[in-house]
Amino acid sequence: MIYKFNFRKDVQYIVVAAVVIFFAFVPLFGSTYTLTLSSTIMMYIVMSLSWSMFSGPTGYISLASGAFVGLGFYASGFLSSSLPLPMLMLVGGLVSFALAAIIGAVTLRLRGVYFTIFTFCLVELVKAVMTWYEIMIVRKRGLNVRNFGTDTAFYAMLVMVAITLIVVVVIKRSRFGMALTGIGESEDAASHIGIHTTRTKVFGFAISAFLMGTVGAVRATMLHHIDPGSSFNMMFSFLPVLMCVFGGMKTFLGPIIGAAVFAILQYNLITEMPQIYMIIFGAIMILAILFMPTGIVGVYERVINRIKKGKSKKGGTDDANA
Repeated sequence: MIYKFNFRKDVQYIVVAAVVIFFAFVPLFGSTYTLTLSSTIMMYIVMSLSWSMFSGPTGYISLASGAFVGLGFYASGFLSSSLPLPMLMLVGGLVSFALAAIIGAVTLRLRGVYFTIFTFCLVELVKAVMTWYEIMIVRKRGLNVRNFGTDTAFYAMLVMVAITLIVVVVIKRSRFGMALTGIGESEDAASHIGIHTTRTKVFGFAISAFLMGTVGAVRATMLHHIDPGSSFNMMFSFLPVLMCVFGGMKTFLGPIIGAAVFAILQYNLITEMPQIYMIIFGAIMILAILFMPTGIVGVYERVINRIKKGKSKKGGTDDANA
């Protein structure tokens, strides 16, 4: 079957590809500040896209992102002195994939809020285990991480953005993606037509975790020193959800837009107003949920539809008058 290009639907992919190409040239004219901010934006893009890839179609709201990113942090912390950055990313992704597969095999049999609560507790559980290990076993708090350079970290994040975009598009257009959507619409019906719902959910959850683990491994190399508190940060669990809601959860561009806006906002607020930036974050989210329940992309689509309806009505009136 030959795929037919649809301008309205596929132009978003062209825009995203153009943005990725633009990012590739940022190191040529950007300062250290620009590179660091761009790396943060790309990290959040990977996190929000990978989260929406699973939670968007299935409706299973995961708050375990902090655990997966944190495992990527500690993969770099333990191995950065002996392995190159690509191997650190692979190890961080595989460890996160394994944890998600194990946890998902048990918890994804649960539905609704029970799964969300368990994933919320998972972050604190992994953080507590790592804290106990450092205090009781190695007798040292935190780890030093090798710095591979700002440019190297930037390009590693860029590669992960490209890989994540490809994975999301391929899954969205595959039978596997249709199965995830079917589970979200009616899990019982999906099971009756032959979809192995638990296996599908576990694999989707694990792929999402893998992508988060890889960017966590890169991010750690930019921080020089990590500890359980900074690595298994609950903000890493909530931010992907907030970014997807703000941009538009069930759209392709929504998580990307939300990630870019929140990364820039967070970076500047932490620098300028560190004491109250979380209050501002909360206020923005409340306003977004109240007035933009479908996100920025949803608002844009509604405006375009109203303009088109207005033009069609005007055209119909003109024809009638003629």
